[in-house]
Amino acid sequence: MTYAIIETGGKQMRVEPGRFYDIELLPGEVESTVSIDKVFLLENNGSIQIGQPLVSGVTVEGTIMRHYRARKIIVYKMQPKKKTRKKRGHRQEMTRLMIDSISVNGAIIAEAVATEAVAVAA
Repeated sequence: MTYAIIETGGKQMRVEPGRFYDIELLPGEVESTVSIDKVFLLENNGSIQIGQPLVSGVTVEGTIMRHYRARKIIVYKMQPKKKTRKKRGHRQEMTRLMIDSISVNGAIIAEAVATEAVAVAA
């Protein structure tokens, strides 16, 4: 199994090809390709490469599936005995990103398996 630890939106996450992840908003249109080169760790069939701070030559390719807004977060601040109350809400802009492949120096080492529906003739 091949995976990588990347940074996007100020957060680090473990990604694998063929899975989708919800991350902070990325610039780009739906169905466009995104390349992420901030890779901190790469694991490929038991061999681990750890960057200091980044692993050089490793890129993670992904496709933007959709943009959306996350659930609303309520921030409520209250000071007791002061009659001070503040209620604020916030919805974060998010992007759903499908990880297509992980490549080292341009050579793809892990790729998402294409699962196409095969119609069976009856």
